[in-house]
Order: sequence, then structure tokens, then C-alpha cells
Amino acid sequence: MSKSIQNRHLLLSYGLLILVALVFVWPLVFMLAASVTPNEQVLARASGLGALLSRDWTWSNYKSVLGQLEFFSFLRNSIFIVGVIVLSGLVVNSMAGYALSRLRWSGREAVLAVVIALMVIPYEALAVPLFFEMTVVGWINSYQVQIVPFIANAFSIYLFYTFFNSIPRELDEAARMDRASPLQTFFHVAAPLARPAFASVAILSFLMNWGVFLWPLMVTRGPGYQPLPVALGYFSANKPVRWGDIMAFGTLMVIPVLMVFLIFQKGFVKGIARTGIKG
Repeated sequence: MSKSIQNRHLLLSYGLLILVALVFVWPLVFMLAASVTPNEQVLARASGLGALLSRDWTWSNYKSVLGQLEFFSFLRNSIFIVGVIVLSGLVVNSMAGYALSRLRWSGREAVLAVVIALMVIPYEALAVPLFFEMTVVGWINSYQVQIVPFIANAFSIYLFYTFFNSIPRELDEAARMDRASPLQTFFHVAAPLARPAFASVAILSFLMNWGVFLWPLMVTRGPGYQPLPVALGYFSANKPVRWGDIMAFGTLMVIPVLMVFLIFQKGFVKGIARTGIKG
């Protein structure tokens, strides 16, 4: 293949990648532009280009959002709930993945099969029985009802499992020769080597739980324990709908997600690459 043909293929590949990137980035760009557009002009400039080229930018939408609702109360709830889920999940899911990868015990294959099966069961199929269970134990309208059921995650366990499979077992054998227990081997040998997996699971767990709407709506009864996604639903209930406020609220919700991704992006890419190849 000649060099000119290779260059054309390379140019075509980059062009397609840029096009796909624009498709995914454009909704975020439009949301940001609409968030600084007066409410009465948002729908008139629904294409997004008009909002970007407008000179009528205003911060009134953000002031309205912060003034109408107890935004920082909802933000505090979201950070606390998601933070506890992520941190607790890193410990629980990593230890479960390590046990499935390294330890040999009766029923291991059955547990691994259950974990894989749970990955394909939609959350909506479990919401009603889980709601009934939480009602029985008396956890409705609390923090724990939004945290405890989501600490253990089948996908996170499997991600750790595949990553630990890529770590040479000779390291475990060397630790055993030094009389290290399985728990000591995990914390001092396996866990430090699995930092990319921890970063990947942290980001994915944060993304999955930050925008959850259905479950908090089902199990909370007031703003005291509700996270940001439920608060966003209040705006659509107000008539007329203030789209500028909704876009401003959405922008404020996206900022923490971008911050978390930028902090852990290097480990995320490494972790996904290794688990994807070895899985």
C-alpha cells in the first residue's frame, strides 16, 4: 500500500473520529450555552448554534437555580451518598474479585456464574422486590436505603476479577513463602498493583450512581435525603417550564463528573485496556 493511500486512510479515520466526538460533545455544548441564555430564548435557539453566537448571555439562570431550591443541600446528599458507595464499593468489590481470582474454595465457580448472570439482569427488574425489602427493614427515607443496596456491584467485581487474573501468581506464592496471609497478600501485593482497576471502578461507579433518579424517587419522601437528580425533576413540575434553569442545573450536575474523570482518567484508560484485553 502506497504512502498516499495510507495518508488518505489515516485522514479518513481521524475525520470519522472527530465526527463521532462532535456527536457526543454537542449536547454538552448546547446545555452549557443554553444555561447562559435567557429562559424565553432557549427554545427559539434550540439548534444550539444561536445560543453559542448570542450576545445576550446571562447568569440569571444559575442565580435562579441556587435561589429556588436548597441546591447545596441536594449537592451534599449526592456527594455523601455516591462517595460512600464508591469508597465502600472499592473495598468490597476488590476483595470479592480477588477471592474469585486467587482463592480456591467450594462453590467458587457457582458464585462466579451468579456474578456474571447479575451483570445482564436490568436494574428495573429488581427495583420492586428491593423496595419491598427496604420497607420491611424500615429504611425508607434514609441515607442507608440509597447506599447499602449498591455497594456490591457485579460489574465491578468482574472487572477486579479480570484484572487480578492478569497479575502473575508468582507474586502471591512469594508472599506466602514470606508467611503472609491471603489478606496481607491482598493489601500489600495485589491492591497496589491494581491501581488502574481501582481508578476504573471508581469512575464507573461514580457515573452509574451520580445520575440515579428512579430509586431515590421511590424511597425518599422529602428533600432531606434526596440527591440532585430528584431535585432536577422539580423544575419540570413548575409551569411554565424554565428551560434555562434546567440547563443551568444540568451543567452544575455535570461539573463534578468531569472533575472526577479528569482526576482519574489515566488510571481509567489503563484499567479498561488491561481488563478488556485479559477479560
